[in-house]
Amino acid sequence: MRVLAAVCVGATDDGGFNEAGRRGAEDAAAQHGLTLRLVDGVAPDAAAIEQAARTLAPQADLLLLHSGDSDGPGLRVAADFPSLRVLVSGGDVAAPNLDSWGADQPQSAFLAGVAAALLTRSGVVGHVSGIPIPPGLRGRDAFAAGLRRANPSARLHSTFCGDQNDPARAEQATEQAIAAGADLVFTMLNAGRAGAIAACRRRGVPQIGNVRDWVAAMPDVFVGSAVADVGHAVRHWVAAMLQDPAPGRIRRFGLEAAAVVRLALAPGLPDAVGAAVRAAEAALRCGDIRLPGS
Repeated sequence: MRVLAAVCVGATDDGGFNEAGRRGAEDAAAQHGLTLRLVDGVAPDAAAIEQAARTLAPQADLLLLHSGDSDGPGLRVAADFPSLRVLVSGGDVAAPNLDSWGADQPQSAFLAGVAAALLTRSGVVGHVSGIPIPPGLRGRDAFAAGLRRANPSARLHSTFCGDQNDPARAEQATEQAIAAGADLVFTMLNAGRAGAIAACRRRGVPQIGNVRDWVAAMPDVFVGSAVADVGHAVRHWVAAMLQDPAPGRIRRFGLEAAAVVRLALAPGLPDAVGAAVRAAEAALRCGDIRLPGS
């Protein structure tokens, strides 16, 4: 039986990026009759990611490196195991046996910025993330661009608290944003989001999440969520590799796949918010708005 191996940084029950990747790998293994070998809880550094990947590589047919900082490890492992197909989910690298497929988080983050621009009353919007790695920076920058487009006078209070999975750090960063005047906070976190949720709930400040539909999960806190389901990319990559592996490619699933990338909005928001988001989405889809990394 063929083996799909996966390396995940941090906990895979975080309701965010890590969990989406794990679920994608589980679904793909079940659909195609593969054995799944998963190593999770890996430290968020290139050496630990590469060590875990090299441990799994000799027994795998397909290898998923699921973190926002796996470009280097992916390139090195793919080069040393040329018969192995490797996926860096959301990465920016490609080689004959290496692909980078993911969900276009900047697109939904841009739409979240547009919505936030029209929802803020104080004119200050918070952003809280963990580590300033390329995917997180692209998402933050896209959110900031959407905010500027819809409300040029709005101010963004942006913080990378140093850990995607530490609730205490995320809670402190969220409190700091609120103290700086933010009346809405956009979070790009994994397990650390629990701290941001606690701060927003305590202070009565709404939040916009990312990756999954947090509006459906916690409507008392979330007024929006920049959905970007990377698990979809994992499932499609596995199917593609089993059918017709081609030379390495970089691919992003975006707004054209509404089940994968979209902005979820809470019901009852002002009509102007939905209208502005729909207009921005149309501009993104036709190419009138272009985002770096999309």
